[in-house]
Amino acid sequence: MTRPSTATTALIGTVALLLASFPLRADAPPRRIVSMNLCTDQMAMLMAAPGQLHSVSHLARDPKSSVLPDEARRFAVNHGLAEEIFMMQPDLVLAGTFTSRASVAMLKRLGFRVEQFPPAYSFDEIREQIRRMGDLLGRTERAEELVAELDRRIAATPEPGESTRRPLAALHFANSYTVGSGTLSSEVVSRAGLENLGTRLGLSGTIRLPLEILVVSTPDLIVGGTRYESSAPALAYQTFEHPALSAVLQGRPMTAVPDKYWVCGAPFTAEAVRILADAAAQLSLRKPVTP
Repeated sequence: MTRPSTATTALIGTVALLLASFPLRADAPPRRIVSMNLCTDQMAMLMAAPGQLHSVSHLARDPKSSVLPDEARRFAVNHGLAEEIFMMQPDLVLAGTFTSRASVAMLKRLGFRVEQFPPAYSFDEIREQIRRMGDLLGRTERAEELVAELDRRIAATPEPGESTRRPLAALHFANSYTVGSGTLSSEVVSRAGLENLGTRLGLSGTIRLPLEILVVSTPDLIVGGTRYESSAPALAYQTFEHPALSAVLQGRPMTAVPDKYWVCGAPFTAEAVRILADAAAQLSLRKPVTP
């Protein structure tokens, strides 16, 4: 990447000073918002007032990654570059804590207000982030509506009784990754009435799980995410075709939960709970009745 010219640097500095000369009132909602992270994209699209949100990241239009790809087409697209966001002149920039750190640092140095959101690892954190977004956008009532929607959709899935044995679910993603405790995926699995194999094994976060351990654990259900196909066979998915995995599945397909439902925390995360709860119910229907 080439360094900006002296004239460009001077222009950026001048505009930044002019912006600082005309600040919004401290209690005024932002009028021009740019989001540069998929998760903040979707929260902002669900919550922003008409005309308030100007731009979302390019991933917001990807139907495999985003729940709201059609809605995202109403907004300008950005690729997380400080230069393009600077030209949009937002009064609020939304980012993730792992989003384009160089761009975030540059925007802050230029005097832009940047609010960063960490990943949500639980339903409580989803509620907190929705309410925080509502405060930032001046849309607290809308935020409470979304929290209520999340709670309503989760409550629609009955919780298993304490004496009920939870079927064992193994999460198996590309390159043999699974998830353990302390993750949103693990909480979704638990709320759906299943036991997460990663948690049983004492794992935490996202970590690789050898196929041999998965197989000998004999899970009742194997859960996968979105499979990103290419024109050639991908080594990332080679274990998906392994005979040992096929033996565990016993002719059944893997249970697919699209990534877009649980990569980001939002009311639509409840859809991942519903998919897994339905899969658990089908397991009980397949079990032979003991005379």
